[in-house]
Amino acid sequence: MIEKNPNVVQKDDIVVRFSGDSGDGMQLSGTLFSDASALTGNDIATFPDYPAEIRAPHNTIAGVSGFQTHVGSRIYSSGDKCDILVAMNPASLKSQIKWAKKGATIILDIDTFTENAVAKAGYEGNPFTDELERAYTIIKAPITSFTEKIGTDMGVEKSVTSKCRNMFALGMIFYLTHKKLDQTYAYLDRKFAKKPDVVKLNKAVLTEGYEYADKLELIHSKIVEIAPAKMPKGTYRNITGNVATAWGLLAASERSGRKLFLGSYPITPATDVMVELAKHKGLGARVFQAEDEIAGISSAIGASYAGALACTSTSGPGLSLKSEALGLAVMTELPLVVIDVQRGGPSTGLPTKTEQSDLAQALYGRNGEAPLIVVAASSSANCFYWAYMAAKLALEHMTPVILLTDGYLGNGSQLFRIPKVADLPSITPRLATPNDPDYKPFYRDPETFARQWALPGMEGLRHRVGGLEKAPEGNLSTDPEIHALMVYNRQEKVNRVANYIPDQEVQGNPDADLLVIGWGGTAGALTLAVEEMNNEGKKVAYTHFNYIMPLPKNTEDILKKYKKIVVCELNNGQFLSYLRGKYPQYPMQQYSKIMGLPFEVTELKEKFNEILGE
Repeated sequence: MIEKNPNVVQKDDIVVRFSGDSGDGMQLSGTLFSDASALTGNDIATFPDYPAEIRAPHNTIAGVSGFQTHVGSRIYSSGDKCDILVAMNPASLKSQIKWAKKGATIILDIDTFTENAVAKAGYEGNPFTDELERAYTIIKAPITSFTEKIGTDMGVEKSVTSKCRNMFALGMIFYLTHKKLDQTYAYLDRKFAKKPDVVKLNKAVLTEGYEYADKLELIHSKIVEIAPAKMPKGTYRNITGNVATAWGLLAASERSGRKLFLGSYPITPATDVMVELAKHKGLGARVFQAEDEIAGISSAIGASYAGALACTSTSGPGLSLKSEALGLAVMTELPLVVIDVQRGGPSTGLPTKTEQSDLAQALYGRNGEAPLIVVAASSSANCFYWAYMAAKLALEHMTPVILLTDGYLGNGSQLFRIPKVADLPSITPRLATPNDPDYKPFYRDPETFARQWALPGMEGLRHRVGGLEKAPEGNLSTDPEIHALMVYNRQEKVNRVANYIPDQEVQGNPDADLLVIGWGGTAGALTLAVEEMNNEGKKVAYTHFNYIMPLPKNTEDILKKYKKIVVCELNNGQFLSYLRGKYPQYPMQQYSKIMGLPFEVTELKEKFNEILGE
């Protein structure tokens, strides 16, 4: 059908946003469109945006669920505003229109725009104002009635048919983006292999949406073909950050020879790390769903004492509950990986929204002097590598490591090139040697200051560890000088990790007037904003931190080169405060966003231009 239209517009990228009630299947539609795009050679990045309520009232703003997909030849982030918006009811249009570019194509299920639903969404009159009609291309598709007719013709109950409305909208999107339906047909065959009637219904609705779009003259001038990505050869898959994190831990387990144990308690948005690992018992993963956060980390500490690659996963509120046990892991100097998928806070806060507000807690949120390593992933795909690196650092330096991701990375997805485990950096746990006559629990490697790991049952290495302070030989001690020595040793062990991590890199203009600093999950938008600024003739440099505690050794060398520095983060300036505490002599400005949303490229560029103009 599309082949008949010679006026297909070629584009480097496009942003599509699906929105509807929580039960309208928008997350699935977005995922299927993303998968189909990836299979046809596009690079992708996604951003699920859904409410915290389990089921908000139907047709209300509070119940709107969204899924944004950025598809193209070179993708850094999930995009700012969308080129195509799907709104399955009035509340979706009302709440999501702000995310549509001027001139965007908006696909509506016009059957849902009843007088009652329009009023419930907060409209005081006709939502289709002259201003709206002029600003956007509005396609009022009878999605519900067409879907119901297909179901009636096939003898399917209305309650079942109504769940397929998203497939009609998806079919229209496939037509608009010049894509075929084959991949989604194959998905439906796999997903509902035991329910052939469901497969038939969904395929019929998907096809009808596609054909409906073909018959609309209004759509023909809006069809786009998205340029494929140029990527190295390999095996790729569309992966979320939480799944990538789980895979990174599995790879670290295989590479280190240590059995993987995860002791966790379910919490949004980190639960999928536990869910994914529970699928891989065949790879040696052992997953324990504890009764609470404290039990989760305590079980992991026990597993670490017994010789496992021990992990626990959580979000901000859960990290608070784990803080006392984290101090125990620091005191016993056992390897432990703590995954914190950050969300909006404080307290219960914004469970389904993204934020970077746990940094201060990760750095300082324990009683006493309790230093540990802190690292942060910066994309959904590289959650794999940072989970792997967190495990490597924990096992080789005998200390807890906190890995910070966030809701944007954990729930979002990207294309991920699957590596060979044998090609990953080696991991060498600091295992003690049985019957070593010189073994003492807290004797240290002179280079790293890490102690050896003696496992229960190792001949001749009986010892005692625990929460009370001990002398290097392992005896309990309240001697003030010994306590001071052990505090120093534990801190120095973390400090010396800087000798085993790479130097911080700077990208952008080498003669920059402004240095942009970011950390964690803000990398995509910051990279694109700096790149666009330099393409416009501005002089901007950019450095992004993944190693937080300790910082790379050349951090100060970078800071002293620039007269203007701005630190960008999704909190109220926590990384900025950390840098100022270490390097107060260098003036640094703050640019923070605390709205439960990722950065937009446009707002970043506005701030950078403002600083350059000062």
